[in-house]
Formats: sequence, structure tokens, C-alpha cells
Amino acid sequence: MINITLPDGAVRQYESGTSALDIAKSISEGLARKVLAASVDGQVWDANRPITADANLKLLTWNDTDGQMTFWHSSAHLMAEAVESMFPGVKFWVGPALESPKGFYYDMDLGDRKMTEDDLAALEKKMNELAKQNSSYVRKELSKAEAVQYFTEKGDEYKLDLLSGLADGEITFYTQGNFTDLCRGPHIPNTGLIKAVKLTSIAGAYWKGDEKNKQLTRVYGVTFPSQKELDEHLAMLEEAKKRDHRKLGKELSIYTMSDDVGPGLILWMPNGTVIIEELEKLAKETELEAGYKRVVTPHIAKESMYLTSGHLPYYADSMFPPMEMDGEKYYLKAMNCPHHHKIFDAEPKSYRDMPYRIAEYGTCYRYEQSGELFGLMRVRCLHMNDAHIYCTKEQFAQEFKAVNDMYLKYFKIFGIEKYVMRLSLHDPEKLGQKYVNEPELWLETEDLVRKVLIETGVPFVEVKGEGAFYGPKIDVQIWSAIGREFTLATNQVDFAQSRSFKLSFTNQNNEPEIPLIIHRAPLGTHERFIGFLLEHYAGKLPLWLAPVQVKVLPISDKFLDYAKSVSDKLKKADIRSEVDDRNEKIGKKIRDTELLKVPYMLVVGEKEMTENKVAVRRQGKGDLGVKDVEQFLNEVVAEMKERRSE
Repeated sequence: MINITLPDGAVRQYESGTSALDIAKSISEGLARKVLAASVDGQVWDANRPITADANLKLLTWNDTDGQMTFWHSSAHLMAEAVESMFPGVKFWVGPALESPKGFYYDMDLGDRKMTEDDLAALEKKMNELAKQNSSYVRKELSKAEAVQYFTEKGDEYKLDLLSGLADGEITFYTQGNFTDLCRGPHIPNTGLIKAVKLTSIAGAYWKGDEKNKQLTRVYGVTFPSQKELDEHLAMLEEAKKRDHRKLGKELSIYTMSDDVGPGLILWMPNGTVIIEELEKLAKETELEAGYKRVVTPHIAKESMYLTSGHLPYYADSMFPPMEMDGEKYYLKAMNCPHHHKIFDAEPKSYRDMPYRIAEYGTCYRYEQSGELFGLMRVRCLHMNDAHIYCTKEQFAQEFKAVNDMYLKYFKIFGIEKYVMRLSLHDPEKLGQKYVNEPELWLETEDLVRKVLIETGVPFVEVKGEGAFYGPKIDVQIWSAIGREFTLATNQVDFAQSRSFKLSFTNQNNEPEIPLIIHRAPLGTHERFIGFLLEHYAGKLPLWLAPVQVKVLPISDKFLDYAKSVSDKLKKADIRSEVDDRNEKIGKKIRDTELLKVPYMLVVGEKEMTENKVAVRRQGKGDLGVKDVEQFLNEVVAEMKERRSE
């Protein structure tokens, strides 16, 4: 018999060779029908794979990310079976599941044939037919020699290339219906669980991502356990298109890019610069209240500093190549922390100076690969809401909690209701390679962070192998108003760089002590956060953030001077106001201002001018009636000060 420990701590005994699906059935048939895969001692397995030793077991359903990823990877195999039936002789490369965009893709070599959009509808139909056959996904272990022989006979150079990096004991095949592929899995129990299919697009993709290699055909798709869920997903995608920050950024004159400047280098237009300044104002007010001092650091630094920090050995590929001057190598700044460490070290510190908090909106440069650049989300020049806190071990919990509280304050201001903290841990097997080789310090600091998260009650998940090279970190995941997930910012613990830079303070015993360092960036970068805000608000930014807050619309040129006088009064109260002085009908002026998503419109004509009033219209709410100019001004100033999210 084997002992199976369930997530609630309950231990059940089963015969050796029992599968997770069998265990689910022993609990309830209803549960078994929902099981897609299983987590066995932290590894995702096929639900019908035999378990032969004591294990911790979690049954994975559609509500689990790993369950969804297994579902979509299995759907990629189903699509491959459909493709093979329509394009005999096709060769497949890889077909992973995707978290964003949701679904999967498969790269394939169709030879001289081309796949068209019309083929996608036929493939969807075929996939639905195959799914209804309820074919089981069958796992089989093979020796490397057997696998090589199989794909040699098929003349499949792509799978032979994959096999070249595998050894005996690492090779499994999966078969469903008439399709067999090299795959490590896992897969769902059978194709019948796939109830709704949508193939979304066709693209080209170079084999292994190398433009020197052959271009393959990449087909994207998404599947769901019900048609209702697919319909809801497709509706969300349509809404997401309308909210795409690249589209809105152009329509609202927020930012632009130029080939002469270079890819991934954002040019902020006046409207975008207003948003930046308002975000900086919010950050400065918040950080001043929290005891931070502001600093400014250069955009470049000598190679020696990045060698000391350890960034060059770990992040050289993400840094721009060096410039040589006066026999020294200089790098564009890829991160602010080494500069801040030098500021901490510039003057002696005692325990009375701790915690020492310094902040800046620092400009950093990172060499993102061309294929990874994406609007404001992945850029090569970024402006980061960065800060570093140097504290004692006793102060750490309170300081880390204060940073988390700052996140929660920002979430409330921006109307962010769904979020989760990803506690990223180290991988013990990669110490000295990807992570600083301090195993005891890793465990100690990870435990410190974990305790703070538990005590503060914020939702969090733990992820192994995603920590920074110098310590554990929290990546803050947030969801927009339509449910799109974004990585906002990071909160990192650093136990290594204090030693690297020989940082210390004098403790109460008059002895030198090494500080802990907290790296934090609650608003992330201007680029990523403004991209998020444009999509979150569908371009209809809150009043305090809107580049133009009020547009004054004269009915005709006769009232232009009055419109300008109203606008001037607003400007004196620091309200961003413009006059639409075009020779257009008032209906067109209103429609155009709506499209520009300006929060308030003031329509002025004969009556308004005579009575020193304005007819007020609010974005999304329509006509609010006629108000005195002073009354309207005071209401707008109050709304701005409150920084309301709507």
C-alpha cells in the first residue's frame, strides 16, 4: 500500500499503481469528471499515470493554472492530428501551451504547401470531430535508440534534433487517436474533455527562433471545456482589441516611436508626458510621507561597478554593449541599485540612520530582443519607480510590510481589484550558476518574506526558480477591468549586494553590521504602467490623470472669447483646459471630444455667456446641466484632489 497525502493534510492508503484519476473517483465521480491532471510531489503528471510510492497529491481541474496548461497542450496535439489528416507528411516542431495569450500554438513544416485562413475553419471542424471520439492520451516510455529509429524512418529532422538533447530515461511518446508525438507531457485523460475550439491565427516562425533557419508555419488556437466559456473568452478578446494600448496610444497622442530613434525607444508626446508627471507627483507625495529621500543617478557607469554588483555575469545579455573611453569600459545603466548602493556608502551610517530609504524615477536601458519588443510593455528604455531600503534584520518585517501596504494603496487609487503576489524562490540545483551560492541565506530570507505575506494576509503563490540572482522577490500580478493579467512591479530582498559592495552600519554595540536591502518599484515603469492604465480604463483616464481635463466648446465663433475666458480661469486653478476653436458644428465638436476621451466638456452659447455659466457634459454620463463657472471649477478641483479612479 502507498500513502497519499491530500492538500487538506488527510492521508489515504491505496494500492501501488493507483492513478490520480482512480483516487478522484474514490472521492466522488463528479470530481473525477473534472480532473485534468495531477500534481504529484509538486510535479504535474497525467491523471491516469500510476503512482507507485508515497506522495503528496493535488488534483488539478480547470480552476488550476496547471490544469489549464495541460488542457491547452493536449489541444495542441489534437490540432496536430487534424493538421496531419489534412496535410499528409507534415512535420511538427513544438506545440506549447500559453498563459498569455491563453491557448496554444504548434510550429509545423508543411513543405511547399501553404495554410490559409479558410483552412482554419476546416481544421476546427476536424478537431471537434476528433474530440468527440473520446480518444485517450496514452503515455509510453522509449529508449533513445527506439525513438531515433522511429523518427529516422519518418524522415523527421525536427524531432531528431529534439532527441539529440535527450538521454535514455527522458524520452516519452504520447498517442491519441491516429497521432503520435515525442512529448514529455502531461496530458488530459481524453479528447472528449475538449468541448469548444477556436483557431485564432496563422503566423510564420523561424525554426528555433533563428532567422537563418527555415520559416515554419505557426498556428495559434484556444480551447475550453464549454462553448459558453469560449464565447466569453472571444468577447473579451474583442474588447481587448478596443483597449489595446498601442491603438489608444496613437489615437490619444500619448506616445510614438521612430525608426530613426530605434526600436523599443519611446518618444513621449505632450499628452503622455502629462500622465508621467502626474504619476511621479503621486509617487513623490507617497514616498515623502513614507520617509524616502530622493536621489538622482547617472545613465552610465564603469564596468567595474557592474562586476562588483554581479549584474554583468548574470545579465550581460540584457545589457547594451559597452562603450570604451579613456581605456575604461562604460555600460548604459540597466538597473539603479548599484548606483544607490554607492550613495548609501558615501557617508558613514549608524543604527540611528536605519532604515535608510532612497528613491528615484531612474532611467534604465535593457537590450530586449527585437522579437520580444511590444508597445509599452517591452521596451529598451524604461523609467522606473525605483527605491532601495537599507535596514536591520529586526526592521525587515515592518519595512517589507510597509512596501506591501504601499502597493495596496495604489491598487485602491487605480481601481485594481484583483491581484496576487508571486513569491519567487531560488532553485537549489542552480546555486552558483543562476543564483548566489548562499544556501542558508536563501532559506532564511525566503522564510522572512513568506512570514510577512502570511501576516499581512495578501494573496500570494510560491514559484520555484524565478528569484533574482541575489535574493527572493515578489512579482506583483494585477488584472485589468476586463480580466487581462499584467506584471506590474517587483519587491525584492537582497542579502548579497551588501557584501559585494562592503556596505555596513554601526550597530548599538558600536560594531559594524551588514544591512538587508529591499528593492521595490510599486508603480513599475512609466512604460508598462501607462500601457496597463490605457487598457484598464479603455483610454478613459480618471480626471486627475487625463492629459486634457476640460474642453470648452463654443457653439459658434461669436462665443469664442467667452470660451477662452472660461478656459483661462480653469488654467489658473491648475485644471488642464483647451478650447475647440474649429469652425465646426457643435454636434461634431462633442463627438470628436468624446473620441478623445476628455473627461469634461463645457458647451457655451448666448445664454451661458450672458449668465456666466457653462453647460456641462461628462464623458460616459452625458449632460449634467448648466452650472456657474466657479461652482464647476470648485467641483473639478475637489475631484482632482481625491484622485478618484473613475
